[in-house]
Amino acid sequence: MATNTDVELPTTEATLEPSLTPEQYRQKMQRRKEVQEKRVALASEEKGLIVVNTGNGKGKTTAALGMVLRSLGHGFRVAIVQFIKGAWEPAEKAALSRWTPQLQFHALGEGFTWETQDRDRDIAKAQEAWTLALSYIHNPEFKLILLDEINVALKLGYLPVEQILAGLAEKSPDTHIILTGRGAPTALIEAADLVTEMTLIKHPFREQGIKAQAGIEF
Repeated sequence: MATNTDVELPTTEATLEPSLTPEQYRQKMQRRKEVQEKRVALASEEKGLIVVNTGNGKGKTTAALGMVLRSLGHGFRVAIVQFIKGAWEPAEKAALSRWTPQLQFHALGEGFTWETQDRDRDIAKAQEAWTLALSYIHNPEFKLILLDEINVALKLGYLPVEQILAGLAEKSPDTHIILTGRGAPTALIEAADLVTEMTLIKHPFREQGIKAQAGIEF
C-alpha cells in the first residue's frame, strides 16, 4: 500500500514536553500514528503533478533534481530543459549523463541576463527552450519533466505565462512537471499542485564575500 512519509502533523508544545513518561509518549505517538494512517488511507488518488519551486533562497534546482533521481531510480524516463542557464556546462549535467538515454538533458540558455545583454536573443533562446519542452510534454513516455529556471524567464517577460499554462494543460494525466526559479507568477502558483518557496536567511556571498564554489553553487 502506498504511504506518504512526507506528511507530518504540526509540532506542538505537548509533543516537545520533556516530562512525558515513556508510556505517555508511547500513547501520544500511537495517536499520531492512527491519525496519519487515516490521512494516508484517504489520499488514494494519483495524478501527474505540477510542482513549483520558487523563492529567493537556494535549493530550488537541487530539490527538483532529488525528484529527478527518484524517478530515474523507478525506471521512469525524464527530461530536463534548462532556461537561462547554459553558457557553462553544469556539473549536474555531467553527473546525470550516465543515465542517457533514460534521461534527456538540455541546457539552452546563455547564462546570466547581465552577461548576454541582448533581450531579443534571450527571448529567442527562451522560446527555443519552450518549444523543446513542449515536445517532451506531448510525449507520454516521459514521466517527469524539469523546466529549470523557467520562472525567471517568465518573470523577465521572455515567455508569457498564458503560453506556459496552455502547454501544461496538454500534458499526459500521469506526467509530473517541475518548474523552478525565483519570481514564479501568481497564475502559475494558482495552477500548481505543489508549491515550495525557498526563503533566504543567510548567504555566504552576501554576508562573508565567499565566492561561488564547485559542488555548492555549480
